[in-house]
Amino acid sequence: MSRPTERPTLAVTLGDVAGIGPEITAKSLLNHPEVREYARPVVVGDADALRRAVTAIGADPAAVNPVRSPEEAADDPGIIDIVQTGPSLGHVAPGELDADAGDGAARFVIEAVDLAKRGLVEGIVTPPLNKAAMHMGGHPWPGHTELLAHEFGVSDYSLVLSAGELSFFHLTTHVSLRQAIGDVTQERTLEVLRLMSAFAKAQGDADEPIGVAGLNPHAGENRLFGDEDADILEPAIERARAEGINAHGPLPADALIPAAVNGKWKLVAVCYHDQGHAPFKAVYGDDGVNITAGLPVVRVSVDHGTAFDIAGRGIAREASLVLAMRRAAELAPGWGHVWQATRSGS
Repeated sequence: MSRPTERPTLAVTLGDVAGIGPEITAKSLLNHPEVREYARPVVVGDADALRRAVTAIGADPAAVNPVRSPEEAADDPGIIDIVQTGPSLGHVAPGELDADAGDGAARFVIEAVDLAKRGLVEGIVTPPLNKAAMHMGGHPWPGHTELLAHEFGVSDYSLVLSAGELSFFHLTTHVSLRQAIGDVTQERTLEVLRLMSAFAKAQGDADEPIGVAGLNPHAGENRLFGDEDADILEPAIERARAEGINAHGPLPADALIPAAVNGKWKLVAVCYHDQGHAPFKAVYGDDGVNITAGLPVVRVSVDHGTAFDIAGRGIAREASLVLAMRRAAELAPGWGHVWQATRSGS
């Protein structure tokens, strides 16, 4: 990936403070000075939880620098600037579900969105939150993606897993498999294909082919294994092609996804969470990130969870978060074009 020509300010939310979010944030910002070459990161979260993480990795907790606004940030490789959001969460124990931690994780995202709306940050980067804890804390969202969409007031969006030039867009994400099948409609499929086309066009690849994975085995095998591919996906793809979108399929997922990994496709639409997440994480691990398409500012996340089993032990890997910040910095300067293309449906 090329070095960005600008240094956008990024709001880095702390995630669930009972998980590895504080630790990987501390490691990313103190052990990787190269981050400052392409971004101005400002943490949005809890200073006490971050100080505990900084201490746990053997660094000086004085490196944590509370600020009231990103405009006050020191922007120093030896300092972590943080906007304190809400009361201290220093009492939250690592590795345990905690309603306060869940509430905090949601608050951090809401504050980051507010900073973006006010023009104080150009992108949002998110370490992991815990969905059960967030629900315990009174925020009944399926995950980051849906919370962000709500706060920005958008309804057309997609979770995107990205590694290198390959991106997996999802028709459905954090719902049961039974609900996902019902949620794969012609309109939703066309909506995601339009997002994919806008994403490609804004990056200079207007005619980039889009492969659509079938919902059923063998993409239905001429209705032998279900009617959804023929009755839902095929008509949606035909409608997309009539709009000038270079979409193809539905194609058997077990053929399309390996072909994409081997470089034949850069853009793939998958029907449900594990159809995309399982192969993507098996192949890319820490080399992948999660992007939300359809928001007015770029949002990039790690592609892993809170890892309660290792939280507080100082052994969490920060590679995915470093990559997320790099990817957000690359996308942020041109994200306005993505947003405008998305809004115009072009």
